[in-house]
Amino acid sequence: MTLSSYRALVGGSTQGIGRAIAEALAEAGAVVTLIARNEAALRAVAAALPTPAGQVHDFLVADFTQPSQVAAAVSGYLGAHSAGFHILVNNTGGPPAGPLLDATPADFERAFAQHVICNQLLAQALVPGMAAAGYGRIINIISTSVKAPLPGLGVSNTIRGAVANWAKTLANEVASQGITVNNVLPGATVTQRHESLIEKKIAETGQPREQVEAAMLRQIPAHRFGQASELAAAVAFLASPAAGYITGTNLPVDGGRTSSL
Repeated sequence: MTLSSYRALVGGSTQGIGRAIAEALAEAGAVVTLIARNEAALRAVAAALPTPAGQVHDFLVADFTQPSQVAAAVSGYLGAHSAGFHILVNNTGGPPAGPLLDATPADFERAFAQHVICNQLLAQALVPGMAAAGYGRIINIISTSVKAPLPGLGVSNTIRGAVANWAKTLANEVASQGITVNNVLPGATVTQRHESLIEKKIAETGQPREQVEAAMLRQIPAHRFGQASELAAAVAFLASPAAGYITGTNLPVDGGRTSSL
């Protein structure tokens, strides 16, 4: 599988799943543009990405909690780079954990702006170029909660469901232009967010880490946590020409944890 003729924009790509995705796409030959808020981290990651096809990777600085920043950064980039992007990976940090009834309206507004509004702005900016090229891949990193809501993630469950329905609607609208839209649903994947959820559970229950992790692993048929590289491999496939007839889907990468089909 090669992506050597394609350009990719990857959100939240200085760490965790986003960085693993950027690395996988670069390894497949894509030219990768990172977008996140930490310029120093962006610079370091961009310099470390694989370059098997002699690519020159770059980055954009924007904070996904500020949709206007994201829109301005991408608009400026497209103004200077007429080739645009063939691949968009929508990925950013999830809303804080907590019971639904503890959440404030502001919590929902922040999460909606960070996930739904930013996705919308990026799609509006990039789809015209994808349509002109006759090739587009929009891949949203959300959560298995779109199939089965997860306890203690009230705001996240709500917003992830909104993103999934946004994506399905968009997939139907752009499929005839050679553009696919799919969602990848991480399960318990070893990342900083995964670590924060474990630490929160330890603080709430007073249980030792081993006990908390064992309870989580009992829910996973594979009996292990996932690696970010495994999720990135699924994204790289969906970004490729081989996945051209797959659109509007939710793909769990969760070791079998999600109980629904």
